[in-house]
Amino acid sequence: MNTQERNEKIELYGRGVELLKAALKEVPQEAMKFKPEPTEWSVHEIIIHIADSESNAALRARKLIVEPGGVFMGYDQDQWALTLNYHDQNFEDALETTRLVRKTTYELLKQQPEEVFTHTAKHPEYDEPYTFEKWINIYSGHIPGHIEQIKENVRRYASK
Repeated sequence: MNTQERNEKIELYGRGVELLKAALKEVPQEAMKFKPEPTEWSVHEIIIHIADSESNAALRARKLIVEPGGVFMGYDQDQWALTLNYHDQNFEDALETTRLVRKTTYELLKQQPEEVFTHTAKHPEYDEPYTFEKWINIYSGHIPGHIEQIKENVRRYASK
């Protein structure tokens, strides 16, 4: 990925919460906890997941910046949703967590010198080194991917 491509993805990352909030305006309140299938997440659970995932992502970005070659913590997102009972967690607090985590990490990414983006770390789910490029690709697309999931949930709710 060249500098322009990376900067475009960082800008997309920076707009993630704005895009998410716009998508959430289209979700009827009664559809928020609708689960299309028992093993699929509701919109409410997706938002709590995003807050947890983005918190982990922020730590990973900082580790890539400060401790290249370090080791990331893995986690089982489905187990987190189940054990932490995402439906009982505060939706608004999760959105605010995501907003602050994204804002501070976005600002941090924009301040980094070019060489930082060559850093790698070890991720327990990958055999090859986890690059900063991989991080940027994953997290610039994380919220947009979940927006599509939210839209699909709403479509399925409306057709039930």
